[in-house]
Amino acid sequence: MKNTPASPTSTEGVAALDRAIAILDAFTPADRSLGLAEIATRTGLYKSTILRLANSLMRGQLLERLDDGRYRIGPATFRLGALYQRSVVAMDVLLPIMRDLSERSWESVAFYVRSGDVRTCLYRVESKHP
Repeated sequence: MKNTPASPTSTEGVAALDRAIAILDAFTPADRSLGLAEIATRTGLYKSTILRLANSLMRGQLLERLDDGRYRIGPATFRLGALYQRSVVAMDVLLPIMRDLSERSWESVAFYVRSGDVRTCLYRVESKHP
């Protein structure tokens, strides 16, 4: 996750999209939800900008607004994550290898991909041994 404000003066790309991505990037695995002020602090964006972009993100189910006014990541991110997971490596090829390795080593086995300084676990096989 990058905690740098989206640059409104960027000459490459679309500034509004950069800001929307910054809103999604504001969430960490430790966050169940974030309030408007928290998102503003983490992104450096104005609250009015966040509100406008949040409406678009909610229409795309990338963000949800809770009854208490806080926001959480929406279900479309799960679908996109699953699509990404399948595009990286064929599960039917990788999982048998991981299961075999787990059985031989008596350890859990995980497959991660790296993007910059962040790694994401795509597959995990738990050890059947105590």
